[in-house]
Amino acid sequence: MVSFLVYDVFFLVIFGIFAFWILHKNRSSLKRQGWIFLYHTKVGLKLMDWASSKFEKVLKPLSYVVITSGYVLMISILWMIVKTVWIYISSPIPEQLKNLPPIAPLIPYFPKLFGLESFFPPLYFTYFLVALAIVAVSHEFAHGLFARLWKIRVKTTGLAFFGPFFGAFVEPDEKQMAKAPKKHQLSVLAAGTFANIIMFILFGLLLWAFFAVSFAPEGIKFGGYATSLVNVSQITHIGNSSVISIAAIPALAVEGLNKITANNKTYYAPKEALTAEILGKYERLPFFDDAPAIKNNIFGAITSIDGKLTRSQKELTDALSSTAPNKLVIITTIDKDKQKHSYEVTLGERNGTAYLGIGFYPTDGSGFRGLISKAISKVKNPNIYYEPTWDGDFAQFIYDLLWWIVIINVLVALMNMLPVSILDGGRFFYLTILGLTGSDKWAKKSYSWITWFILLLLVIMMAKWFFNLF
Repeated sequence: MVSFLVYDVFFLVIFGIFAFWILHKNRSSLKRQGWIFLYHTKVGLKLMDWASSKFEKVLKPLSYVVITSGYVLMISILWMIVKTVWIYISSPIPEQLKNLPPIAPLIPYFPKLFGLESFFPPLYFTYFLVALAIVAVSHEFAHGLFARLWKIRVKTTGLAFFGPFFGAFVEPDEKQMAKAPKKHQLSVLAAGTFANIIMFILFGLLLWAFFAVSFAPEGIKFGGYATSLVNVSQITHIGNSSVISIAAIPALAVEGLNKITANNKTYYAPKEALTAEILGKYERLPFFDDAPAIKNNIFGAITSIDGKLTRSQKELTDALSSTAPNKLVIITTIDKDKQKHSYEVTLGERNGTAYLGIGFYPTDGSGFRGLISKAISKVKNPNIYYEPTWDGDFAQFIYDLLWWIVIINVLVALMNMLPVSILDGGRFFYLTILGLTGSDKWAKKSYSWITWFILLLLVIMMAKWFFNLF
């Protein structure tokens, strides 16, 4: 996809020039708010009027679902932020994530800028622009649709330009909006995020259908080498050096994998797992077993063992169980860059069968994350390496585009319901407290408290990230 990156950057430049030309040509219709330019139009107003009238009998009862979705999203994002902050400050930051700020902008080339290509597909400007258009148009149209449903005037629609990027907006009559019943205001505010959830579901189904007909399993990915819990006090050697005390271990560790002897058994561990901080905090640590996979530095998805295809965990298990222990075999793999590798490996033995020494990504879990993980694994098993069944680059391009449309829609839906002033969730939260207490004073205080609480959580995460850079 290197060639596409060139086209993508060229497209970004052309779009930036085009956006500047539009701004200049229609400068009489522009209003500046800080560094954002708002281009006001009447596009979509008649469609909003027609749709709100045509589907009034459906939209009015649907408004209760819309409001409920707003509360679900708000509770979800608050819970996710609190849990994320707790995990972030109570656990060591993984080495590959140390340079990534916990509050990172979702912008084109995001994975590449922060070295996260192994976590996310590439986010090209083309992907970002298409996803942003779908997110913005559906979000703002839904705001306008429910505003017109409750006879709240929508003055204008338009585009908001910020650099080479854009967003959409609708401008309701604020006086009419403020006078409307709280239930009506809540439905208007939550309508945008509800529309994003609908887009998330629709494009999620499209992504699933496209993946099902365009990709096939080619190999099995393993999550890591097999490990065992080892009592730190039983470590007797690091490499060829004797361990006098636990405090001496960090000085004996070298870069890369360290050979460890504990309880007369051999294990391996990276230097990062043998720091004074970790050794002082845990009595037992997971170390890599002395197994064929790690000794031969096998990486990538395993596609065959001695010519037997391994496109699933069952096929891998069958290939190993039909091979004698301690036999020399040829293992082939393919890496993320689609490069093939071949290894001559002498298999180990465990419980009378051939043993390779690898583990797999768990596909279960608890809570919301576990539910999402199980749903995704039904479509795309994280332990399987897939290849396109037709034009490889183009199929991957479409898949990645759909993936980002799905992800950006759900992220916008969640983040927009944060109870802070610049987002829909801010006024949504304020109206909720006002409705519960009947006190404008308490509503404003509660709104202020939760805003500062969220800011404090974000500052705590940023502080830990900053100090971990040194």
